[in-house]
Amino acid sequence: MVPADQPPLLAVVGPTAAGKSELALALALELGGEIVNADALQVYRGFDVGTAKPSPEERARVRHHLVDILDPHERYSAGRFALLAHAAIAEIRSRGATPIVVGGSGLYLRALFEGLSPIPPGDPIVRESLRERLREEGLEALKAELAHLDPVTAGRLLGADTQRVLRALEVAKVSGRPLSAWIEEQPFGSQRLAGIRIGLTLPRGILYDQIARRIDRMLAAGWIEEVIGLLRGGLAPDLPAFQAIGYRELVHFVEVRDSLDAAVGRIVQSTRRFSKRQETWFRREKDIHWITARDLNDRAEQVLEYVKHRGTGRAYGR
Repeated sequence: MVPADQPPLLAVVGPTAAGKSELALALALELGGEIVNADALQVYRGFDVGTAKPSPEERARVRHHLVDILDPHERYSAGRFALLAHAAIAEIRSRGATPIVVGGSGLYLRALFEGLSPIPPGDPIVRESLRERLREEGLEALKAELAHLDPVTAGRLLGADTQRVLRALEVAKVSGRPLSAWIEEQPFGSQRLAGIRIGLTLPRGILYDQIARRIDRMLAAGWIEEVIGLLRGGLAPDLPAFQAIGYRELVHFVEVRDSLDAAVGRIVQSTRRFSKRQETWFRREKDIHWITARDLNDRAEQVLEYVKHRGTGRAYGR
């Protein structure tokens, strides 16, 4: 329960490239806030350009949490994020500041706001065996096995969601029960966390244009050179961080040296599909206040008025 003299948690959600980080930074500066990162990749040291990690200048202006906290070989999950985010939120509030969660991972944000199902711990031996099979047999073979062991979870996963396919198989093999059965015992929603959620949206054509421009900026900023440096530094190309959109295509380009235009085209197409899935996920969530991401400077004022109205009786601002 949040004390009456503290503001409720704020969150800025929505599809990739909609302007979430920009809005969160503006809100933090206005409200005396600190940002809690809910991106699954910005936690990894060295994965900077392709994750649109906040710049040193932005991090100097506003304190960011859960950025650059893990080495690339370490595992990250919705459960670990929720635990770390709760601790960061408590720390921020202890200083009288406003916590602002920002990110596009629907599962991570649901874990934070609604709690987690009691899923058993993993087994590193089973995990490594599955990763070896992934290298030898490919993802489609593992997805077929998951469809047999846990058709409910298999039907819920979209596209090349390698990490979640592996995790679901690991749970089924270690516990003898499908992941969907564990979730059914204690579904999301049993440990709700109060907060105000702002969703950013754009007409799809405009969002797709922003995605393409963002990818061009990342490439110009040295994304390919970053990938080469990470691989030359000894990181295995099958690490979970390298399975993210953009990184997996550039790893393939660096290793196989196929067409860069083809690799960029795959990144753009995959990112577009991902953004559509993100918005579909968030549209199913309750209590998200949606605004258009056009003219974010003007929208920041609109959001502030909404936040202050929702936070009546609590301590917003400096």
